[in-house]
Amino acid sequence: MNIPPTQNTNIISGAHMLIQALLLEHIDTIFGYPGGAVLPIYDALYDYQQIRHILMRHEQAAVHAADGYARVTGGTGVALVTSGPGATNAITGIATAYMDSVPLVIITGQVPTNLIGRDSFQEVNIYSMTMDITKHNYLVMDINELPRIIKEAFYIARTGRPGPVLIDIPKNVMNAHAAFSYSSVVQIRGYNNNPKVKETSIMRIAEAINKAQKPIILCGGGIISSGASQLLEALAVKTNIPIVCTLMGIGAIPSRHPLHLGMVGMHGTFAANKAVHQADLLIIMGVRFSDRVLGNMKAFSPHSYKIHIDIDAAELNKNIIVDLPVTGDIQDVITQLLKQLQNGNNKQWVYETSQWQKKVPRYVNSNSALQPQEVIQLIDELTDGDAIITTDVGQHQIWTAHHYAFKYPRSLLTSGGLGTMGYGFPAAIGAALAAPERQIICISGDGSFQMNLQELMTAVDYQLPVKVAILNNGYLGMVRQWQELFFDRRYSSVKLSSPDFVKFAQSYGATGLRAHTLEEARDIISIAINTPGPVIMEFDVVEEENVYPIVPPGRSNNEMIIPE
Repeated sequence: MNIPPTQNTNIISGAHMLIQALLLEHIDTIFGYPGGAVLPIYDALYDYQQIRHILMRHEQAAVHAADGYARVTGGTGVALVTSGPGATNAITGIATAYMDSVPLVIITGQVPTNLIGRDSFQEVNIYSMTMDITKHNYLVMDINELPRIIKEAFYIARTGRPGPVLIDIPKNVMNAHAAFSYSSVVQIRGYNNNPKVKETSIMRIAEAINKAQKPIILCGGGIISSGASQLLEALAVKTNIPIVCTLMGIGAIPSRHPLHLGMVGMHGTFAANKAVHQADLLIIMGVRFSDRVLGNMKAFSPHSYKIHIDIDAAELNKNIIVDLPVTGDIQDVITQLLKQLQNGNNKQWVYETSQWQKKVPRYVNSNSALQPQEVIQLIDELTDGDAIITTDVGQHQIWTAHHYAFKYPRSLLTSGGLGTMGYGFPAAIGAALAAPERQIICISGDGSFQMNLQELMTAVDYQLPVKVAILNNGYLGMVRQWQELFFDRRYSSVKLSSPDFVKFAQSYGATGLRAHTLEEARDIISIAINTPGPVIMEFDVVEEENVYPIVPPGRSNNEMIIPE
C-alpha cells in the first residue's frame, strides 16, 4: 500500500488512520504485543509492508526496546500494547523513558467508549495512571480528533525536552470511519518548545569564563539530546576547560579525551568530584541534578559561581540554587558562546586535575579469580570502544561507566533516572534494530538479566547480533555492597541463584559461553563478537567485589570512600 499524501480525504478506519499517520511521521519500526483491544490496529498493520513490527515477549520489554531504538537513532520510538495488563505492564518502561527524557509514543488499546468506567474486561484508566510519567497523554474519544492527536503526540515527544507521550485509543474509535486529513502544522497553546537565549545571558557566561581560574563544565544527557556533543568538545578545547559528566552524559565527549575527568557524583571518579568541589566556576549543561549527582547539596561545589543551562526551565533552581539560570537549547547556547570566547589559558588547572584522574577507579588484580572490571576492560579492548553498550542497573552499570571508553554519543544506553533492572537486554534489541551495522553488547548482572530474559526468544527470532555479558557474582551486588558498608554486613535477601545461562541460551537456540579466568574471558568475547546472532556470555566473577569510589549517603562528594 502506498504512503498517502499529506491531505487525504479518503474515508478510512481509525486503525488505518493511525498506521498512515505513523508513515507520515517516518516511523518504520514499532515494538509491541497484540491483544483484544488492539486487534483492529494489528489487522490494519497486515496491509502495510513499510512498517516493521517487532513482536516482543512482554510489554515492559516492548517499551524498553522502543526506548533503546530512540536513544540510538535520536528519533522517536513507538510501542503498541493492548489494554488492561498490557498497558500496566508498559508503565515501568514509560517511567524509565520519562526520567531519562527519551522521546516515545506509546499507543495503548482501550475498551469501547460506552464501556469505559464500568470495570470492563481488561479495562484500566491508563490515562490517569501515566499522567505523572509522561510528557503528555491523550484519551481519544472521537475519531475526528485522532489525526490531530497523533500529530501533536509526535511533536511533543520530540521537541523541547524530549519525553514519552501516551495515546489511549478505545476499540470503537479504531473501528469507526472518517475522512483522514493529516496537517503538517502543529499549534499547541502555551507550549514553548524552543526558548530563545538572551544575548545578555551569553555575554554573562563568556565574562564568567574569562574571569575563572578553576572552571569546570558539567554535562548531562541534555548535551546528547540536543545533538551538541561536537560543539561541547569544541568549547572545551577552545577554552581549555576540563569536563565532568553525569551517568547520562557519558559519551558526550570521548572518555579518553585529555580534558575529560570522568563521571561525577556518588560513584564518580576522584578527579571529577574533587574538581567540582574546588571549582570557582561550574558551567552546568543539560543536567537535572539528581541526588546521585549532588550528594549533600549544601556542600556541592561550595566555592563556584554556578551557571545552569537547560531547555526545561522547570529544572533551573529546582534542586540546587544557581547564580545564572539560562533557559535554552544547549546547541544554540554553545554556538553563540564560541563566537564570543577567546582561546583559554588554564594550563595549571588542567594539569592539576589530570593528576587526580590517575588515582581511581582501582581494583585488586587476582590470578585466581576473574574481576568484573577486567571483563569490561576486555570488552572495551576487543571492540575498540566502538560498540553500543547497554546496561541494566547495579554494580555492573557503574563499572561499565568507569571501564568502557566510549568514543561517541548515543553509545551508552542505561536507565539513569529510574534505575530499572531489566532495561538493558530489551534496549539492546532496540539498538540492534536501529543500528544493524554496529556491535551491540548488553552488560548485565545475574539479577538484572533474569528480569527480562524471555526476550532472548525475540533476539533469536530476528537473529539480532546482540551479545550479552552476564557478570555472575551470585548476589544482588549493589544491594549487598550497601549492606556490607552501611548495615554491618547483615546480608538480607541478596544471595541469588541463577539458571545455567549456557544451557538457557542453547535451549532458546542461541549460543552460550562461559568463562572463569581472564584468559577464558578474552577467548569467549572474541568468539561472541565473531558469532552471528545472539550470544550469552556468562562470567563467573568475584562474589564480593565492591564499586569504588562511593560517597556515603548524606555526605559531600569530596568525602568518597576509596580503598587503599
